[in-house]
Amino acid sequence: MTDITPILDYLKCPTPDAWVAEALTRQDVMLLDHAANELKAAQSAMTLMGKHPAKLDLLNKMSRLAREELVHFEQVLKLLKKRNIVFRPIKASGYALNMARHIRRDQGDNLVDTLIVGSIIEARSCERFAKIAPLLDEELTKFYLSLLKSEARHYQDYLTLARDYSGQPIEARVEFFLELEREYIQSPDTRFRFHSGLPVIHPRKAEALEAEALKLERLAAEMASNS
Repeated sequence: MTDITPILDYLKCPTPDAWVAEALTRQDVMLLDHAANELKAAQSAMTLMGKHPAKLDLLNKMSRLAREELVHFEQVLKLLKKRNIVFRPIKASGYALNMARHIRRDQGDNLVDTLIVGSIIEARSCERFAKIAPLLDEELTKFYLSLLKSEARHYQDYLTLARDYSGQPIEARVEFFLELEREYIQSPDTRFRFHSGLPVIHPRKAEALEAEALKLERLAAEMASNS
């Protein structure tokens, strides 16, 4: 298994256990959003290439990243088909937008901030793959673990490019975006997605879960009294 310690040290917080629990019960949504994210990642990389055709190091790294993300997209599509889940567009979480709205507009600063945000998104993806993989079925476990190496490199590629193309230290901007990301991950989120925050249980669902728990308690009590 790929060592993701640098990523765990980079991010400000781990994925909450509540997100993992929700993901395990909503694997269809998790996979649908995962597929969409892989496609968006490839599109974002190609957009950067189109905007900066003279930056050869960026072209090389983003070209490889885009190809790998498209392969991952195709792999998730195959998993969806195998599980009889119809691929369809679903509304994204506010995760990426929450950081993107703070990206500076000036061309040089815009590139640096965009690359920093890219590094954080890739890092969180890698961290979540590693956290949930051992809890999934054998096929998904194997698949998610296979993604760790490339996702870890993607995070590092984005961060390296941000440093290379900035005319000044980027630590303050990195800290700024990492803190934004931490706040989002640890805040209540009504829309479950691969990068969503703390799941908010709908009141009716909470009532249903409580009723089921009481039913199980009564059943256990009856079994104990009859034994």
